[in-house]
Amino acid sequence: MHLRVENLRVGYGKIEVLKGITLEVIQGRITALVGANGAGKSTTLMAISGILPMEAGRISLDGNIFDRFSSDEMVSKGIVQVPEGRRVFRRLTVLENLQMGAFLRRKDRTVKEDMEWVFQLFPILSERKGQEAGTLSGGEQQMLAIGRALMARPKILLLDEPSLGLAPLVVEKIFAVLLRIQSEGVGILLVEQNARWALEVSSWAYVIETGKIVLEGKGRELLTNDQVRSAYLGE
Repeated sequence: MHLRVENLRVGYGKIEVLKGITLEVIQGRITALVGANGAGKSTTLMAISGILPMEAGRISLDGNIFDRFSSDEMVSKGIVQVPEGRRVFRRLTVLENLQMGAFLRRKDRTVKEDMEWVFQLFPILSERKGQEAGTLSGGEQQMLAIGRALMARPKILLLDEPSLGLAPLVVEKIFAVLLRIQSEGVGILLVEQNARWALEVSSWAYVIETGKIVLEGKGRELLTNDQVRSAYLGE
């Protein structure tokens, strides 16, 4: 599956945030979008997932244009977002949160299999499945947010700052799981504050500055780019 965003323009009122960006995400690969705070990374994800309306441009999946659908319609087509800040249903249990992720698949007989897959990826969630989500640690909530998204059986997973506020060891575990998810054929568009982590795991990466893509290339190659090293790697 091939997701393509072309000349995407999005604004808040009279302020134009995205100024004609173009990018691609291919199923089974991790694509990173890195940039400074306020560059337009989260806005890009919200536009793709149907949360924010586009002012111009188009989004296509395998050549089929679908840039005017609502967020739930995007989920039904396989585009699923894990928002920044996790946003789990705090009063619901871990199990109930995961079941909510499969809401559009209630009659699908494979839901149980996917639940077991999530528990294999994040064994701690199986141990905590009867626990209210609001009582989990930050890392466990991030795992739950990713697991909930996987219950929708995405073809393309949009991840917004999965390492935000988490300890390095927890981040390492989550990124290891992202590689496993990729190996199962899920495409990932990763927005991540830790540019080094993002570039190390991504097949392809884009650098966004003030709403424009200014650089792109293989993730590991961008790690050695002087502009990237100076602006985003602190070197």
